[in-house]
Amino acid sequence: MKKMLNRLGALLFHRAGLVAIALAAQIAVLVVMTVWFSQYYRYFNWVCLFISACVVLWIVLNRSDPAYKIAWIIPIMAFPVFGGILYLFLGGNRVSRRTVRKMQHMERKMTQTLAPDFGAERLEELGPDAVAQARYLERAAKCPVYDHTETAYFGEGEDFFARILEELKKARKYIFLEYFIIQEGLMWNSILEILKMKVAQGVDVRVIYDDLGSIYKLPDGYAERLEEMGIRCEVFNPFVPIASIRLNNRDHRKLCIIDGETAFTGGINLADEYINRVERFGHWKDSGILVRGAAAWSMTVMFLATWEHLAEADENFDLYRPKPQLKDCPGFVQPYLDTPLDHEAVGQTVYLNMVARAKRYVYITTPYLIIDSAMNTVLCNAAKSGVDVRIITPHIPDKKSVFEVTRAHYPPLLEAGVRIFEYTPGFIHAKNMVADDQFAAVGTVNLDYRSFFLHFENGVWLCGTSSIEDIKRDFLATQQVSEEMTLEMTREEHRSMGLLKQLWRSILRILAPMM
Repeated sequence: MKKMLNRLGALLFHRAGLVAIALAAQIAVLVVMTVWFSQYYRYFNWVCLFISACVVLWIVLNRSDPAYKIAWIIPIMAFPVFGGILYLFLGGNRVSRRTVRKMQHMERKMTQTLAPDFGAERLEELGPDAVAQARYLERAAKCPVYDHTETAYFGEGEDFFARILEELKKARKYIFLEYFIIQEGLMWNSILEILKMKVAQGVDVRVIYDDLGSIYKLPDGYAERLEEMGIRCEVFNPFVPIASIRLNNRDHRKLCIIDGETAFTGGINLADEYINRVERFGHWKDSGILVRGAAAWSMTVMFLATWEHLAEADENFDLYRPKPQLKDCPGFVQPYLDTPLDHEAVGQTVYLNMVARAKRYVYITTPYLIIDSAMNTVLCNAAKSGVDVRIITPHIPDKKSVFEVTRAHYPPLLEAGVRIFEYTPGFIHAKNMVADDQFAAVGTVNLDYRSFFLHFENGVWLCGTSSIEDIKRDFLATQQVSEEMTLEMTREEHRSMGLLKQLWRSILRILAPMM
């Protein structure tokens, strides 16, 4: 009993608990105000109905994804008194003019820094599909394509962790880390010891972490603790106890950059479940990629642009540019980033282009399969055209409601000929796509609405590199320990469900863009 009370007390007095209490208080105040002014209910009701009608009109006219619009319009129409007000607090993707100006400045600075490296036409010998994808990323994401870049793929978090420790020890000038989740434990503490050693050697060490992603993982005031160690730290979008649309936009990127010459990214956060040091949902299957050479500079600029935005500093990017080291490596490498504030779904378009242009096969691993009409259509069309489309999702979910929505998307895909597998040893968190032995993408982008439209994301597109074969090999090995789902299995599951669960799954699928 005492242990349970201690846990409850720790939860309540943790910053996350205090934030939850504050949010609950705001809801309670709204309810009390409604009761208090009940004598004016007729006027209050008409005002709320007017707000909801205006909000629905706004949703219809704005540029957001159609499924995201429907997911909000239905509950607003069902609960018109509070639906419109709720959207004003939590829906949409509006930002202040000041933020827009800062983001535009970041984009201009990235373009000025990286534009001299643009050269999608160099891929002409690899075919028009390669040129088209590279050109899209240069124009939409302002991210160049590079040759002279070595890549190494890691299909397990443990291997990724060992290599990242090895490379961090080699840092001479700077180390930049940007992660959605950082949690104290073997993984982070081992990295932190190296960071402190490098600070003592005069290396410039900087860390960015997402506040919501790490809110249960790090103690209060952790950024200040890092600053006391000599590690410069910025917290992305600090979580405040006010219902706000700012909660929607999180920094889901994962970047580790060393001297502008070596960089890591992928699905792996800096927490022990990613290296199976602690068990959550069975064996945790994840992936990452090392980029060494010319393309690492692009990832350095990505980090510096975010740092400049958060720290409100004016960085001279050229001070961090490494001396060119031309490596004789096959293929091309194009790191890219995605922001939810520019109405350009870069992460989704990379995937759409790869699937639509696949000739023989496209293999996908994703922890969540919550796709919109565009992604569903392109996957089904590819399968119907004879392309071997395969997807691996988790068998043991981390979020049960999201898992229900993932499975709800199986039937139309299976009917079209897409093969779907569930990773039976546990949870698969890898976000990979590989096609035709020629193209691949590794990064942070899930096949879900949040990654496509609400989060800050990043990835690496690969064309003709030796690591593509490793990504394909890892997929096929993972498939061997996964259970293939069939249309009959999904139908049997549906028949065995109670009516309430069928209704619940249908509601979840409609509201999936809000999850």
